[in-house]
Amino acid sequence: MNKTSIKFLLLLLLLILIVVPGCVRDAAVSTLDTELERTLIRLSDNNTLNDYILPDGSNLAGVPAGIGNPLTEEKVALGKMLFYETALGRDAVHPAQLRTFSCATCHVPEAAFTPGAAQGIADGGVGFGTFGSGRVMDSHYTEDEIDAQGARALSMLGVAYVTNSMWAGRFGSRGINAEVEEVWGVHNPATELNDLGLDGLETQNIQSTIDHRMSTDAYLLDTLGYRRMFNRAFPEFEGEARYGRIAMSFALSAYIRTLLPNEAPWQQWLRGNKEALTESQKNGAKLFFGKAGCYRCHNGPALNGSSFHSVGVNDLADLPGGALKTSINDTRNLGRGDFTRYAGDMFKFKVPQVYNTKDMPFYFHGSSKTDLREVVEYFNAGIPENDRVPAANISDFFHPLNLTDTEVNELTEFLAEGLYDANLSRYVPESVLSGNCFPNNDPQSQADMGCE
Repeated sequence: MNKTSIKFLLLLLLLILIVVPGCVRDAAVSTLDTELERTLIRLSDNNTLNDYILPDGSNLAGVPAGIGNPLTEEKVALGKMLFYETALGRDAVHPAQLRTFSCATCHVPEAAFTPGAAQGIADGGVGFGTFGSGRVMDSHYTEDEIDAQGARALSMLGVAYVTNSMWAGRFGSRGINAEVEEVWGVHNPATELNDLGLDGLETQNIQSTIDHRMSTDAYLLDTLGYRRMFNRAFPEFEGEARYGRIAMSFALSAYIRTLLPNEAPWQQWLRGNKEALTESQKNGAKLFFGKAGCYRCHNGPALNGSSFHSVGVNDLADLPGGALKTSINDTRNLGRGDFTRYAGDMFKFKVPQVYNTKDMPFYFHGSSKTDLREVVEYFNAGIPENDRVPAANISDFFHPLNLTDTEVNELTEFLAEGLYDANLSRYVPESVLSGNCFPNNDPQSQADMGCE
């Protein structure tokens, strides 16, 4: 073999050493993508990745609508304004709180449309802090007077895919509630609204405008100019019904149904961009849809569900220092059991969605966790923390998962980064017709947000 041949062979060997590791890495990534795709297709209802893809919110035809409430651009536009409009808060207990709170007071976009504090407070609360973390009780109110929630408010993301809303699933005539019609209105008179035959979100929002002390008036409709928006959104409604609670609910619900985290890396990966997720996040996704078993409860495009489970977490009353207007005897701590009073439903809560959990400052209905990795570790350990919850009521899915530290890290990273839509600000208006600060308009909130 001459020198030229030897040089050629050495050069060829060098090229192989350079190129092959890259090929091996590419092959490994490709194999991981293929395995994940096969798992998703196997678990899907229709044997397709499309079962996990969220629609583009601008294409209203692709977004699930509620019964009797077809989605229109006019309704969404109105709902988008009303959700943040503090001028709706006209039924406050004390005059100083009039027109100072909105739906977004307890569903802060920067906190994944959940409260920024451990407990949501609308009327009777003051301050905003950072992304709602500084909301506290107004000293002019007594505890009985405030509008405080006995369980942490759920995220508004992806609720278009939920038929029965709230932790107890108490609202909505379809889905699992169709099986328990005999309890509608029995233990909670408000659930008589299920007789309207609407879905959970629309039904809930009718009641929510009452519970959260919001209504329309001539000032909001005519002075501020919302009447024109109501007229465009509800031409089929007659008389004052066009500006009433059902119309308000339908507009709010239409907007909320468009709150879809469809720009998350996971959604990009599902649409074909395999580089949208890191290898660690892909491993986390494999765990989510495999060993960790998260998919058993968190499924569909929004990775939420209409099933109810108990994982034995603490209630709001267990928070250090306690919580307002609740106690360990609060029937809302019974979850779905508070609605049905069936023994098998006690302490079971609706499965929440898991997008943008990185932005959530608190987790579970009782705000008992403040760190996402801590949540994953809680499920990995599979040990209930609330000794008031009988073992018989704990979900069969809640047990030790035997994940390694590396796997806990990968699953956490998938949840934190892979499912994170960083552009939720697209769902927030630049201003509302009142010109008020939002989501809160009390003096302390104005100072906190710099919009005095």
